Amino acid sequence: MLWLKAVHLIFMVTWFAGLFYLPRLFVYHAMSDDEISNDRFKIMERKLYYGIMTPGMICTLLFGIWMLFDYAWNLYATAGWLHVKLSLLVLMVIYHVLCGKWLLDFKHDRNQHSHVYFRWMNEVPVIFLIAIIWLAVLKPF
Repeated sequence: MLWLKAVHLIFMVTWFAGLFYLPRLFVYHAMSDDEISNDRFKIMERKLYYGIMTPGMICTLLFGIWMLFDYAWNLYATAGWLHVKLSLLVLMVIYHVLCGKWLLDFKHDRNQHSHVYFRWMNEVPVIFLIAIIWLAVLKPF
């Protein structure tokens, strides 16, 4: 079962790489004022979201669910840390979808947020990462 955990972690790292980088691209995109930069950011954002982040998220969730059913299902009823971790994962998926909404806003030239807003949003995945790793490794409750 360690191979399953390893594959889950590989895809989790892939997903988080995108979650860290896409809002940073949004920061620079919100600051750009020429058409060439605007078009380049649109391409980069689309490729990152659909080519790396979304497949990473789907595979992370699939392998995580596989592990949950394989050897953690009995823990689920009594492990509070697992409940919290799964709740954070739901929030991460919502954040992922929100990134997709921002992507579409930029694609259609209707972004309403400043680069400062995206700088703050860029920190959200860091909080998720710290909390989820802490819960998964320490299993505090």
